[in-house]
Amino acid sequence: MQKLSTTMIGLLKKILFYLVLILIWELIYKIGVETLEIWKPYTFPSPVSVFETLIDLISDNTLGIAIVASIKRIFIGYSISVCLGIIVGLIMTKFKYLDENLSPLILGMQTLPSICWLPFAILWYGLNESAIIFVIAIGSTFAVSIAILSGIKNVNPLYIRAARTLGARGMKIYWNVITPAALPGVISGLKQGWSFAWRALMAGEMLTATKGLGQVLMVGRDLADISQVMAVIIILGLTVDKLIFGRIEENVRRRWGLDRA
Repeated sequence: MQKLSTTMIGLLKKILFYLVLILIWELIYKIGVETLEIWKPYTFPSPVSVFETLIDLISDNTLGIAIVASIKRIFIGYSISVCLGIIVGLIMTKFKYLDENLSPLILGMQTLPSICWLPFAILWYGLNESAIIFVIAIGSTFAVSIAILSGIKNVNPLYIRAARTLGARGMKIYWNVITPAALPGVISGLKQGWSFAWRALMAGEMLTATKGLGQVLMVGRDLADISQVMAVIIILGLTVDKLIFGRIEENVRRRWGLDRA
């Protein structure tokens, strides 16, 4: 019962926080658009206008089709990046020479915006699904690799020495000690890689004529419908993070005792 009440209080606090943000948004709209006329309504929409646009996108199934197409692409691309990132990260932790020489290169590649890879994708694959998936995969692989590398390297050496003292050797140390200890950092890195994948997806879909959330954003831009643009951004910003990696990270941190009191 106490745990349920704590959860309800936390949920109410989150709802209150977003309600305050919406009220501030509405206040800025009233002052800037209707009172002082600093902005035009089509450049700074009200929360009501964005909500109405969101309902329209849902009712005519435009949003549903776009989400299905985008989820399919990001699932394939992100799965490839996770597999490649884990392999590269584990190899670098195994061989010190590769770690010392490859880490700066991977870090430099990670800082590149995902859209920089789009010209390569178009030249190699053309304007099709493969090009978008390539941009997604290459955009998040380096973040996953760095997460695996840093997560394993930051494991307390005392844990490993204690496991060896108790007789653990080889893969048992990796499976029973290093992996659980590195998991919170790895989850954070996977979450970062997921965000890079979404950015790459939006870049690919916005610059290629294909169905998806990026294409919905471009239609909103072409029609000067900022409400449609903001509706898609809100969907990406809230639902994707909160419903997927937000819950995973919260559960892992709670299990490892890393939540703030």
